[in-house]
Amino acid sequence: MSHSAAIQWDTDLIRRYDQAGPRYTSYPTAVSFAPVATPAETLDQALAERDQRKPLSLYLHIPFCAHVCYYCGCNKVVTADRARAKPYLEVLHREIELRAAQLPERPVVEQLHWGGGTPTFISMEETAALMAKLREQFNLLQDDSGDYSIEIDPREMSIERLTQLRELGFNRISLGVQDLDPKVQRAVNRVQPLEMTTGLIEAARELGFRSINIDLIYGLPHQTEASFRATLDTVLKIRPDRLSVFNYAHLPERFKPQRRISAEDLPDTPTKLAIHHNSIDQLTQAGYRNIGMDHFALPEDSLSLAQQAGELHRNFQGYTTHGNCDLLGLGVSSISQIGDYYLQNSPDLPTYNSMVMNQGSALAKSYKMSADDQVRRTLINRLICDFEINYEELCAQTGVDVPDYFSAELEQLALMQAEGLVKLDAAGLEVLPLGRLLIRRICMTFDAYINQPTERRYSRII
Repeated sequence: MSHSAAIQWDTDLIRRYDQAGPRYTSYPTAVSFAPVATPAETLDQALAERDQRKPLSLYLHIPFCAHVCYYCGCNKVVTADRARAKPYLEVLHREIELRAAQLPERPVVEQLHWGGGTPTFISMEETAALMAKLREQFNLLQDDSGDYSIEIDPREMSIERLTQLRELGFNRISLGVQDLDPKVQRAVNRVQPLEMTTGLIEAARELGFRSINIDLIYGLPHQTEASFRATLDTVLKIRPDRLSVFNYAHLPERFKPQRRISAEDLPDTPTKLAIHHNSIDQLTQAGYRNIGMDHFALPEDSLSLAQQAGELHRNFQGYTTHGNCDLLGLGVSSISQIGDYYLQNSPDLPTYNSMVMNQGSALAKSYKMSADDQVRRTLINRLICDFEINYEELCAQTGVDVPDYFSAELEQLALMQAEGLVKLDAAGLEVLPLGRLLIRRICMTFDAYINQPTERRYSRII
């Protein structure tokens, strides 16, 4: 099939299938992770069983933000006191040393990502020291060939700071923009003039950053079809390499900052769907490819090329070209995927600090995949990346007779096939243009752990 096939929109079908569901950055999802009774032993076992030939993808979580964005559901600490980062960074340096010491060889780090929070909350000196620690303890590539990215808040980024990041080895940046309408920005407490964003992107290109991603959110207070169309028109003139257009999930009972957003100011469901529909049309007409779910990329971007080659992967960092890597998460709340293990650090900052310094690990939850989990993970990953399953190829990958193994699940897809969402034949399963927006719902058919109701655990699909 063509990965650039146009998405078809059917409002009635979308409303019918638009339930809450996982984003499948892992399978099983994080709700299946269980508390760890013996953190050190569990971590030792996972790293001991690791395939030492695999390169690494490193994720670092910097939880601090100077400002609170009311829509945010990230694990963060909002403070104007920059000094609060110092004790955390001391612990993070220690965790880096401890984890590196557990790896018998120094595996190549193909991918590096700093997320948060706001990674640039910390000072230039602290940033340089943290990168130096990573280079000391891990085998970071010296020739700029790795994918080394960092999340940027344009409101507190200078050209001097951006230059430093490039000199330290970062070659990809992701900018939070969300919306350019001043009324929307004020309602979510993120006032960010257009010039601030465009100036930063122009400088990044001059400095040689090879990939720029912009995050947008639809469904925020006071958004209308016209206002979001204007935002996207302006962003498309900037022409970032990648765009993420996320659905705002209003969950004030889970995320305290969201209580400052009045539900009455949110666009209603028809408006929200129309905004989403218009966005897909605008991006497609501008030449972007829908990689999957919320992600769009230019045809020459590495994500597009990987999808065309059948090499796209999905993990806790979203869509990635580094499916060959083990993912090692460092910092509070970070998640690792090492072989068949998922390992999650404590999300509580004092607990994280104490556990690393006193026990050598902040591991709070883990999960080891069963043989069935591994088969289902492979299928869901290929489905959410390729929008198709070739039975013969999947049989070779998993060692099971796929049509027989998933006979019950394939029968469940009969209604979706009748409604034009998928195509089933003797060779495999294909997600049709009408079903691409509902890929999460299609993947849920193969999820052995889905139990209703899921509303509290997952965001809605659309």
